[in-house]
Amino acid sequence: MISRMQRKGRRMAKEYHVLIIEDDEDIAMVEQVYLENSGYQVTVRNNGEGIRELLGQQTFDLLLLDIMLPGKNGYQICQEIRDIYPMPILMVTAKSESLDKIRGFNQGADDYISKPFDPAELVARVSANIRQYERQAAHRQPEVREITVGNIRIIPESHMVYKGEEAIRFPNREFELLLFLAENANLVFSKEQLFEKIWGFEYAGDSATVMVHVNRIREKIEEDSRDPRIIETIRGVGYRLNA
Repeated sequence: MISRMQRKGRRMAKEYHVLIIEDDEDIAMVEQVYLENSGYQVTVRNNGEGIRELLGQQTFDLLLLDIMLPGKNGYQICQEIRDIYPMPILMVTAKSESLDKIRGFNQGADDYISKPFDPAELVARVSANIRQYERQAAHRQPEVREITVGNIRIIPESHMVYKGEEAIRFPNREFELLLFLAENANLVFSKEQLFEKIWGFEYAGDSATVMVHVNRIREKIEEDSRDPRIIETIRGVGYRLNA
C-alpha cells in the first residue's frame, strides 16, 4: 500500500488534469494514487453519464478511459466526445485482441494500455501522450494560414478541416497526420516514417496504426474512400497526398 507521504509526490511545474472513467474502484484508486503521486490532478468518474456536461465545465489534459463500463461503454464515450474535445484519450482495457484495439483507434483513441498493467507504465503513457500533444501544439505557426487540396481546406490554427463549405472535425492524431501529408504534398512516406513523425518513438504501438488513421481520414475527405484520389496508396512504398 502506498503511504500518504508517497501519495503527495513532487508537484510538476505545471499541474496537468487527468479525467479517469473507471467503474472498478480498486483500479481507479491505483490509477489516481500513482498519477497524483507523479504530480497530476485527478478527477474520477465511475461511468460516462454526464461526460459532455463535465467536459464543458472543466478542462482536462487527458482522458483515461476504461472500455467495459456500465451503461455507455468506452467506445461509445470516445465516439461521443472525440470530435468535440481534442485532448488525448488513453483507453484502459482488459481486451488484448488486435481487432479490439483497432476499434478503439477507429473511435478516436490515441493510445491504449491493457489490464493488468504496471502503474508506472500507465503514468509513463499518460506523460508521453500529453507531451506529444503539447509538442504538436507548440509547432503550429501562430499566423492564420490555410492549405487547400482540391475542395479540401485545412486551417491548422483552428484545427479545422472543410470539405467544400462543410466543416469536418478530426481527432488530434488524424488531424496531425492529414496536416503533415498536406504540408508535404506529392511526397511519398512509408507507414514507418509517418508513424515516427506523428506518434514518435515513445509510443508503444506499430505502423499498422497509420493504416487505420489513413482509412478514417479517407472516409471524411474522399468522394469515394474505396477509390481514393487525394491520399493515394503507393503499393509497396507508402502514402502520398496528391495536390
